[in-house]
Amino acid sequence: MSEKFYVTTPIYYVNDRPHIGHAYTTVLADVLARTHRSLAESTFFLTGTDEHGQKVQQAAEKRGVAPLAHCDETVVRFQELWTRLGITNDYFIRTTQESHKKIVAKIMQDLYDRDEIYKADYTGWYCVGCERFFTEKDLVDGKCPDCGRDVNAITESNYFFRMSKYQDWLIEYIKTHPEFIQPAFRANETLGFLKKPLGDLCISRPKSRLSWGIELPFDPEYVCYVWFDALINYISGVGYGSDDEKFNSWWPASCHLIGKDILTTHTVYWPTMLKAIGLPMPQTIFAHGWWLTGNSKMSKSLGNVVNPMDMIDRAGVDAFRYFLMAEMSPGNDANFSEESFISRYNSDLANDLGNLLSRVSKLTIRATGGEIPAPGENNTDDQELAQAVDSAISSMAECLESYKLDQGINAAMNAVRAGNRYLEKCAPWTLAKNGDTARLHTVLHNAADALCRVAVLLAPVMPEKMAELLAVLGADKANIAGIADLKELKSVAGFTMKEAVPLFPRIIVEEEAAPAAKPEKKVKAEKAAPAKTEEAVNVVVTIDEFFKTRLKTAKVLTAEKVEGADKLLKLSIEVGSETRQLVAGVAQYYSPEAIIGKTIVIVANLKPAKIRGIESQGMLLAAKDGNNLKLVTIDGDMPSGVSIG
Repeated sequence: MSEKFYVTTPIYYVNDRPHIGHAYTTVLADVLARTHRSLAESTFFLTGTDEHGQKVQQAAEKRGVAPLAHCDETVVRFQELWTRLGITNDYFIRTTQESHKKIVAKIMQDLYDRDEIYKADYTGWYCVGCERFFTEKDLVDGKCPDCGRDVNAITESNYFFRMSKYQDWLIEYIKTHPEFIQPAFRANETLGFLKKPLGDLCISRPKSRLSWGIELPFDPEYVCYVWFDALINYISGVGYGSDDEKFNSWWPASCHLIGKDILTTHTVYWPTMLKAIGLPMPQTIFAHGWWLTGNSKMSKSLGNVVNPMDMIDRAGVDAFRYFLMAEMSPGNDANFSEESFISRYNSDLANDLGNLLSRVSKLTIRATGGEIPAPGENNTDDQELAQAVDSAISSMAECLESYKLDQGINAAMNAVRAGNRYLEKCAPWTLAKNGDTARLHTVLHNAADALCRVAVLLAPVMPEKMAELLAVLGADKANIAGIADLKELKSVAGFTMKEAVPLFPRIIVEEEAAPAAKPEKKVKAEKAAPAKTEEAVNVVVTIDEFFKTRLKTAKVLTAEKVEGADKLLKLSIEVGSETRQLVAGVAQYYSPEAIIGKTIVIVANLKPAKIRGIESQGMLLAAKDGNNLKLVTIDGDMPSGVSIG
């Protein structure tokens, strides 16, 4: 891993308010920056706003304000959201600031003086939305090939950057530098684009058509093309042309994060511009996917854009950050739904992580008054837990290099689940009851140690909540600043643990009770499925799809019939240290007395629902053959809360 890390987001148009796509890219950059800082690397994180161009001018005209006034008002929305999201950018650049405009003008003058920019008449098809010219052959059904909007035929004199002269060089560079465009299939897309002859890039707009832009230094009748202006922020933001020492310490950039819709501008326009300027290429341009609702990309025109503020208000900043990072595999598209958000929140954060912290805190306070005890000799169970944590640390480092943060987060959560399994295997509550103090102390220490290390790993994703977790462990005073310090952390023995409050209170979805005649049919369908058709039986799922369902053991504590419903039992079940309520359509087959004490199998991450006005937090599994129904139970002794699968 290099000694410095310079990461950028695209700079965002200020023609509207930020949405989940903006939030995702910026949180991803923030997590990368925080993680590299956690590894004790010098880090610079740049983001900002793109404030010139036709779309911004039109948005201002629509509001009846000057373009700069519109920018000044709109940029605040981004800055406020970044503050709310805990974004730790080192610099926020605006393309309307004088320092940036001077550098753009300086670069254009230099390229013009070296005949890299020339003037010519041009006839082409112009897309206002993309602010780009296209040739006739580029159009798809007479519309913009990128966004599908209508285009306008325009003939005018303009200035052009000699981009075509760098086509062969760019093809060779991409082929010989596999890390340059990531994921690899995006490099193939760019190479596919470069199979056609590359034209020169129109880098000006006449003021008679567009006045809102940086004036060309060699012709005051024109302004700079918005993309040529915007891309230069990546170098002007770190001192190019104004602070050589600063610029040389950060450039080339380690990673430009972009959405896949701006791949061409960043993997064709930008490298050829840098080559003409005489600067080295960025190490990696990483193009992530889109957030979808169903099969559609989120867009303002479709009215399906998710407002980040709504999700933050619902579940908190860190939970929102966690969902964005865990749900999308960078490079691929991901679907957003409120159901998927709540499911991941409840299963990963409320159940797995929250459950482990609650158990360790309560058991330690009960056993030692809060002081984490020194461990004794480790056995196989202890070693398995340590290996899970070590694997999470190494996986996070590997995933950081490949930008697969979702996999690194999953490795950390696997260590959390290993911690819950460890407590179930070792049963510290039984050790305490039997007076096996030495073994009890070892188990409590190792569980707390695992929690501490996982919290440090996840701190770049959930900085506030992991700081709270470390404070509960008493590790906030142990000078653990980041991942780099974990190598020096030999033991958490002696830390004073506090009583844990729920870091992630479970989200309960309130639903209207179904009409009286329908609940039993619903329960019957859930608990005792009808005979499958041949087609249904042959449906296959991937292993990833299967593991989205969390099956766990649960012990039935109490059971009673639901008043007015012959087929329903209301159960109180123990799932690890958690007690839940569950409604099951099994009253025809089991009396309340017959089901109490059984260790059953439940779907633990099912969305809660109300049945006959009673909330059911899960679903038990049963097999049915005609009029015969049997619960899926566990063979032999097994504690509750153990994961199955």
